[in-house]
Amino acid sequence: MADIPTLRKLTTLMRYHILAATTKAGSGHPTSSLSGVELVTALMFARGRSGAPFFRFRLKEPSFPNNDRLIFSKGHASPLFYAAWAAAGGLDWKDMLTYRKFDSPLEGHPTRRFPYTEAATGSLGQGLSIGVGMAMNGKYLDTLPYRTFVLLGDSEMAEGSQWEAIQLAAHYELHNLVGILDVNRLGQRGETMYGHDIGAYAERVESFGWQVAMVEDGQDIEEVIDIYEKILAISDRPLMIVARTRKGAGVSAVEDKDGWHGKPLPQDGFEKAVQEMGGEPEPFTLELAEPEDVPLPERKRTQPQPFSYSQGEKVATRQAYGNALKRLGPALPDIVALDAEVSNSTKAEAMKESAPERFFEMYIAEQNMVGTALGMFLRGRTVCVSSFAAFLERACDQIRMARYSDATMLIAGSHAGVSIGEDGPSQMGLEDIAFFRTIVDSAVLYPADAVAAERLVEAALEHEGISYLRTTRAKTPVIYANDEPFPLGGSKVLRRSAADEATIVAAGITLHEALAAADALAERGVPVRVVDLYSVKPVDADTLLAAARETGRIITVEDHAPAGGIGEAVMSAIAADPCPVHVLAVDKKPRSGTPAELLAFEGIDKDAIVEHVLRVVG
Repeated sequence: MADIPTLRKLTTLMRYHILAATTKAGSGHPTSSLSGVELVTALMFARGRSGAPFFRFRLKEPSFPNNDRLIFSKGHASPLFYAAWAAAGGLDWKDMLTYRKFDSPLEGHPTRRFPYTEAATGSLGQGLSIGVGMAMNGKYLDTLPYRTFVLLGDSEMAEGSQWEAIQLAAHYELHNLVGILDVNRLGQRGETMYGHDIGAYAERVESFGWQVAMVEDGQDIEEVIDIYEKILAISDRPLMIVARTRKGAGVSAVEDKDGWHGKPLPQDGFEKAVQEMGGEPEPFTLELAEPEDVPLPERKRTQPQPFSYSQGEKVATRQAYGNALKRLGPALPDIVALDAEVSNSTKAEAMKESAPERFFEMYIAEQNMVGTALGMFLRGRTVCVSSFAAFLERACDQIRMARYSDATMLIAGSHAGVSIGEDGPSQMGLEDIAFFRTIVDSAVLYPADAVAAERLVEAALEHEGISYLRTTRAKTPVIYANDEPFPLGGSKVLRRSAADEATIVAAGITLHEALAAADALAERGVPVRVVDLYSVKPVDADTLLAAARETGRIITVEDHAPAGGIGEAVMSAIAADPCPVHVLAVDKKPRSGTPAELLAFEGIDKDAIVEHVLRVVG
């Protein structure tokens, strides 16, 4: 156990390197880092009077299942994060001077290029949700004794996603989740909502069912240690420490002064600060406490049961998604399903029939749901997330950041497009394909029948990255045999002849309209090719280029906005050898009506396709 004088020496050493790193880089957030030095030092290196450590971590095995987890939700305080791990021996002190350089893992905000980073942070308001996922995994799935600690900033407590996480943590009684709120009063452009009123934060968090303890002076390491010892003795609810700190603490030129957010000290200011510290401190490290060694529960995979659909049978692809979860859940013990209180519509509720212990209700809080899913993935889970396609768009930032944490997860968006009918435009996902196509290494999948949906769930679970499965509300006829393969990046050519005068490219609900249109055109002596573009990303460029060369014109049909949708995916795929591409998409503001009325209104039904093909082929 490090004594108080040693811990104080360590705080000085960490402050020195926070300043040295940011001054050398010419950028960064030193003042936001300085406020939390005592909070992090006491957590990682102090012990209570009983000798019990607060934080346990096997330094040489960052992925060891029993390690406590430390998430910096206030990711701009990355210099503090790196200094803390340097103090533990996980990083050479001199490497702090590589901060923010192109080839350095010490990025401006933490990413998983640095081995002790749990999740990429910096987009504020997300770390607590990630912590919820890790804590839920520890309590309900792996049943391991680790704790998850999340360092929070006071500015980010204005984000709604924080309160989504706070509510859910209380609901699931996550006694193994500990928030540490660094209330340093100053945000980017002035004082935060409650300034230094730590009671305002404590009252609000406590009202949700958390146990809260306040630290009057977060720069007093003895007081911080005392509060840690008291609150960590509580084991029946989530815990929050609310500490009054001073931004820029330890450097009189900037301490508790506005206008220094995101600004490093200039060289002369750095030199004066070092003099104030008593000169450059001698480097040293302290050992972290060893975690308990509790074995992981065995997860034994078995062969999933096959499925069987009859061709012509009408099954909604959302139902097939639920059927796939029910079928795969018992065979694949890593799978966890999360849903945002619409599981009876997305059909994710089917998971509760076969593996109820791995289905979690996340309520109407999509941002927290995605953050929680990321936390579970980072603890070794294969996570399937579902809601209406339109509502998933609330979590765009969480989805984007999840990929920067190297996340692999399946996100299923149901009730896509105007074909949902009478519920009207608020429920219609019309922008989702465009968004998910932008995610690095994503797969965007749009099955037209139950067989394709089941096969694409299987394929998505093997994909390294975020997979988006777009499902529809209406029942559609099964058109594929049960053994039909659906590899990512593929497509299916369902109508073809040597005399084809155009190619219709569609997916999901509009594929059935395209097939009906092709049959009607054939009766008029106008043969057309029909391509099921079930994999919108990665896209089957070879098939599309062949269609462009052989038929000379392409008509895309999609129940989605034209921007960023199937039409643009096709145009990108054939850009090297282009032909005219005509895009039929949802380009008028939709309204309530029957699915048939809405498809006709938007010009994406069978009759509109026939009319457009006849016009373009002359």
